[in-house]
Amino acid sequence: MHVLTAHAPRRLAEGWQCVSTPAGACATPASLDSFTQWIDAPVPGTIASALRASGVVDDALAQPFAHADHWYRVRLSGKGKRRLRFNGLATIAEIWLDGRKLLDTDSMFVAHDLDVDLDGEHTLHLCFRSIAPALAAKRGRARWRPKLAQPATLRNVRTTLLGHMSGWCPTIQPAGPWRAVELIGESRACIDDIDMRTSVDGSDGVLDVTVRFFHAQEPMALTLECGGANCAMQWQDAHTVKGRVRVPNVRLWYPHTHGEPSLHAVKLGDIELGEVGFRTIEVDRGADGKGFQIVVNGVPVFARGACWTSADIVALDAPRKKLDAIFGLIRDAGLNIVRVNGITLYESDTFYELADKHGVLVWQDFAFANFDYPDDEAFRGSVQREAEQFLARTRRFASLAVMCGGSEVHQQAAMLGLPFDAYQQRLFTELLPGAVAAQRPDVAYVVNSPSAAPGDTESMPFGTRGGITHYYGVPAYQRAFDDVRRAQVRFASECLAFANVPDDVALRALPNARAHEPRWKAGVPRDPGSAWDFDDVREHYMQSLYRVDVPRLRYENPERYLELSRAVVADVIGAVFSEWRREGSTCAGGIVWNLLDVRPGAGWGVIDVLGAPKSALHGLARVLQPVQALILDEGLDGLDVHLVNETAHEIRARVELACLREGSVKVAGGSRDVVLQPRSVQRVSSNALIGAFFDIAYAYRFGPRAHDATHVVLRNADSGDVLSEAFHFPDPSISERRDIGLNVSVERDEQGWSLIVETAQLARWVHVDDPNYYGRTDWFHLAPGSARHIPLVARHADVRAAPEGDVCAVNASRSAAYRAS
Repeated sequence: MHVLTAHAPRRLAEGWQCVSTPAGACATPASLDSFTQWIDAPVPGTIASALRASGVVDDALAQPFAHADHWYRVRLSGKGKRRLRFNGLATIAEIWLDGRKLLDTDSMFVAHDLDVDLDGEHTLHLCFRSIAPALAAKRGRARWRPKLAQPATLRNVRTTLLGHMSGWCPTIQPAGPWRAVELIGESRACIDDIDMRTSVDGSDGVLDVTVRFFHAQEPMALTLECGGANCAMQWQDAHTVKGRVRVPNVRLWYPHTHGEPSLHAVKLGDIELGEVGFRTIEVDRGADGKGFQIVVNGVPVFARGACWTSADIVALDAPRKKLDAIFGLIRDAGLNIVRVNGITLYESDTFYELADKHGVLVWQDFAFANFDYPDDEAFRGSVQREAEQFLARTRRFASLAVMCGGSEVHQQAAMLGLPFDAYQQRLFTELLPGAVAAQRPDVAYVVNSPSAAPGDTESMPFGTRGGITHYYGVPAYQRAFDDVRRAQVRFASECLAFANVPDDVALRALPNARAHEPRWKAGVPRDPGSAWDFDDVREHYMQSLYRVDVPRLRYENPERYLELSRAVVADVIGAVFSEWRREGSTCAGGIVWNLLDVRPGAGWGVIDVLGAPKSALHGLARVLQPVQALILDEGLDGLDVHLVNETAHEIRARVELACLREGSVKVAGGSRDVVLQPRSVQRVSSNALIGAFFDIAYAYRFGPRAHDATHVVLRNADSGDVLSEAFHFPDPSISERRDIGLNVSVERDEQGWSLIVETAQLARWVHVDDPNYYGRTDWFHLAPGSARHIPLVARHADVRAAPEGDVCAVNASRSAAYRAS
């Protein structure tokens, strides 16, 4: 809630202390006298974040905290009626005021309000009990038992699976007040609740606002303002005022790839209520009813992004500055959607505010994954409250586009051999869609991820040719690239999981971990029970694409092994998304697994635990911009160049193609003027550009290859500015390294430090190695005779050192060193 201080609740964030006890050791706060090891505790936070703040190292935080008891305490003062709001307590919790228990709660995902009368000084205690009794409770017989999280009775407890999945993330089990505790009513005009709902009517935006004050108010004239329009509010009673304002010809909110994420400030008199966006969300299921494409304001969107885990797996509540930096990286990479997976939790208001600001769609799973959940009245009642609270809390956010019943529930059951009817749970087919229809009818609902198309009872829920799929043919199942086209994916809500190697700065933070040794493997994810991990997946493509002896390279030249490990994921990711974005593709979106690492090492994340982008994110950026040239190898038909224009404007452009030998000698080429229509993809063949036969894909093999690379440039026809570049290598291996004439210089202006990189010959996968900075643009190919401006980003806010490092390319025999004076 973003309101002026005089009207806002006060966060109880200071003065908290906590202590851990054996389960059941203290029945009441009065029993705590024998426990003296109280420590200061950040709130919101967890017992793990309190220990971290006290100096406990991260490795020591992987503990079963949920199986002990933890007490928090804070002093309150005041006089009169107040409301205590607990926005999230993990997980089995009790609330005590002055030794009197006020509430028991058994869900991490439900908020609670308690009205109290304060009279001077008081002590508030929160007790977080062991979840062991809840795990042991009988709640029906499960029809299947997944390996994802243990024990299987976690199905009975409304808590995140983070911390309970040993193969996927650190076993830091959440316990504590992970969301804010607020005190409402200290000022006479304190606002208790704000509800803002937006809709679009023709070309107008319609905003409905309800504001409820905690104390009774003297009715006064209040005006609601939004987008230059205003209306008079109407008092419903002494606490509640309502109003509707219509904004003519409203500027609509779009994902940043397709327009401006326009937001409009809302004010009630002099009270700033925040910002809202106006947009419509629909789903286009295609002519056969089996597709899935998100349509925003009538515009079909190719949705591309990554799955969210947690920006702080210890505290579960990341600061705004950190989240803002992550959304900046998302936007720079051309991503336009984030999926908050069912194994995680419901994200904060700040998360959604930043998604609105940056123009990033959000696919939010309800917090369910893999299990056969109970269907008793108490469980359904708790889930109903959980769903309604989340949907009401996020009602004002334009970025929320898709609500999904949960993750891999249908898939888990189907893969264990159960028929369709056996895994249809009322939770996903009735309760949750009913809540969405009532609370957020402006968002789409998906029964599960993955799941077959509506009405399809015969296809597997993870089938690729209809509905929502998790596509891992490439890379996890180590299929050849032609599987991407054969699979005919309609929408991949998960895809492209790799053990993504971070840069050398992040690796140096590991305790002497060398590739493939036990400490390295601790950070490499694996599916529970599998005999392989995601290092193996990455190494398969290193061997098949680059034709290297991977085990030998790993122990003879570990630096080269790491460099090629970073390059190959960018190559594979680029190839898959190029296929999905081409003209004629059946695919309307792909969401990579995952956005963020949750521990050091080669994790699934495309952003490392230090907040720096990995080569995988830069590889995505190379093929996911709104205006994009892509190259597809069509074998005997040569290369097809696909030109994407997702903007609302026509672009007059020129496409240029050059085939290069030995990195710089042009042996064939051609160009053509094109007009890129708004919201379009068009194909231009290499044969048409060259105007004569040339074995550009080296498919006919009549003799030795005449070239080693194809370079395509898309330029603005009027200004000559480069809009996009694409490269193709008929032999993708990177066995030969030579002096390619790589040079770098350092510049500084009012924006900060930057590098100017030049090369005499084609440079493949250029990347920056600097202990204090990373390249905002990195892991790219650079054409011969060209230069690239690379802004540098400080790795930490307190960096004062000047840039000093190396610019490298994977086909260069020497790097280019730089040092700013």
